[in-house]
Amino acid sequence: MAKVEIYTQFFCPFCTRAVKLLRDKGVSFTEIDAPHGSAARREATARSGGGTTMPQIFIDNVAIGGCTELLALDRAGKLDPLLVTSG
Repeated sequence: MAKVEIYTQFFCPFCTRAVKLLRDKGVSFTEIDAPHGSAARREATARSGGGTTMPQIFIDNVAIGGCTELLALDRAGKLDPLLVTSG
C-alpha cells in the first residue's frame, strides 16, 4: 500500500468525509492534527505548495489536494491505483 498522510483539524466536515472514505477503503493512513496556527498546519501548507484548506492529503509524498480532489479521484476510478505501491 502507498504511504497516505492526511492533515486534519477538529470539527471539519471535509476532514471527516475524507477520513471516512479512506477507512471505508481499508486504507492505512497517518492522520496529523493541524489546527489553525499550528506547526503542523504550516507544514501542510508548505508541503502542498500553498494549500491552506483542510484536509491536505498526500499519497507517497505527493499532494493530491483536499476532500474534493480525493472524492473526484475516487469517482474517476483513479484513487485505487494511487493507493497501490508497485514493486
